[in-house]
Amino acid sequence: MPFGGHTIPYASGMLRPSGGQAAIDQKVVDYYKRWKAAFVKQNCGNGWYQIISPDADHPYVAEAQGYGMVIAATMAGADPDAKKIFDGLLKYVLAHPSSITPGLLAAEQDTSCKSVNGSDSATDGDLDVAYGLLLADRQWGSAGAYDYKQLAIKTINAIKSGEVNPTTKLMKVGDWTSSGDEHYWLSRSSDWMIDHFRAFRKATGDATWDTIRTNHQNLIASQQANYAPNTGLLADFVVNTNTTPKPASGQVLEDPNDGKYWWNACRDPWRIGDDAVTSGDAKSLAAARKLNTWIKGKTGGDPGKIGVGYTLNGTQISSGSEPAYFAPFAVAAMTDSGSQAWLDALWNKMLNTSFTPTDYFSTSIQLQVMITVTGNHWVP
Repeated sequence: MPFGGHTIPYASGMLRPSGGQAAIDQKVVDYYKRWKAAFVKQNCGNGWYQIISPDADHPYVAEAQGYGMVIAATMAGADPDAKKIFDGLLKYVLAHPSSITPGLLAAEQDTSCKSVNGSDSATDGDLDVAYGLLLADRQWGSAGAYDYKQLAIKTINAIKSGEVNPTTKLMKVGDWTSSGDEHYWLSRSSDWMIDHFRAFRKATGDATWDTIRTNHQNLIASQQANYAPNTGLLADFVVNTNTTPKPASGQVLEDPNDGKYWWNACRDPWRIGDDAVTSGDAKSLAAARKLNTWIKGKTGGDPGKIGVGYTLNGTQISSGSEPAYFAPFAVAAMTDSGSQAWLDALWNKMLNTSFTPTDYFSTSIQLQVMITVTGNHWVP
């Protein structure tokens, strides 16, 4: 599955940025090289690779290692070191297990690559680790130093036992919350990775993942309909998932804006869009198109007007321009046949935004968006 091979087609009718395929693919490779130089490190020996996150609470976080594994497995064919980097990241992940669920990854490490803050897990990191392992199995096979497929299934089963709420079949925020505590019925919208759940079902044959996928898709639809009918925006965190799920009111885990479209939910148009463009699923398409219609109208087709954060009714929280906010809308734009000019404007905005080597979060999101919009994202 070499990068640029485009061997697994998207659903019919999905847009791509204007220009020749080889040319837009090369833009991804160019950006990847900058991302790799800035964030792919070997700072702690042991044959490990780490993705460093200078803008996060800790220099090494699970989310970053998950991003790195997915990106490395996807860029094979463009980067001759992709497998070496992937295996080094995997070695690091396996050396930092969650203290609660052994098959999961401890969420945070310090400058010495030592796990801190209880060594429990973060759901998004584990979802991407498992997905990256499935990509690696398709990319390189599982007969080498690591049995990627077996490790993927082990991780998927650990996610199911440690990070899926057994009652609601929705993602918990990590394996550290359990029945009776205040965060047990809490879910983070950026963890609702529909294409990952699809891949997990295929890999394991476990029909529970169909239920998990469907429950998340239904939750996306009901949150959009009930709390953001004009925008389609989702909150960073949804509470009361066992009764009447609704956006958090004020701070529940991270920030006073936990109930708004903030630094977690900004990824949603990309995550939801990834499933929409690859599967053509009607629910995913509807959710992505709702977001696209609103943001295109809100900005008058000018990506420079996409702000940093919104209330669910569309009021901008902060000014400025961040790839973490504008790039994901490019994936949603792919789903609308009338949005070619808008998609091209978003693509050009990405290409013309200066690369910031200290901003791991925004650049990692933009890189993965660029992979998707050029037709290089695939579901194993």
